[in-house]
Amino acid sequence: MIDEKRVKLMTRMASYENNEGREDLKISAYYRKDYASIHMVYSILWVTIGYGCLVGLLGVCLFDKLMESMSMSEVMTLGIGVVVGYFVVVTAYAVVTRTIYSKKHQKARMRVKKYNHDLARLLKIYEKESR
Repeated sequence: MIDEKRVKLMTRMASYENNEGREDLKISAYYRKDYASIHMVYSILWVTIGYGCLVGLLGVCLFDKLMESMSMSEVMTLGIGVVVGYFVVVTAYAVVTRTIYSKKHQKARMRVKKYNHDLARLLKIYEKESR
């Protein structure tokens, strides 16, 4: 005889496995701190590349104007401003990335715990039926 609870449980579990379960299982294989740190390093790398491209593009476009109207001390001040701006942008991106990926890991971990709980329930149903 078909047990309705078992069918509903197996359907819910199969749906989870096919949709978000694959990614959740990969995410929950990491510790939260490690998962967030890996993505933070990627974020810093991409922000550095983007910031460098932006500063380089602006430098090329405005090079003549900068060299004509600025003294050496003004160019140095601008350079320090670019470096400080870089550190501000990188810090902001790092904080936001860490927050986002920590929450993402926490939610994935909660879904995996629920899935494991459902597996335990399914095992109990099978044990009960086999008696």
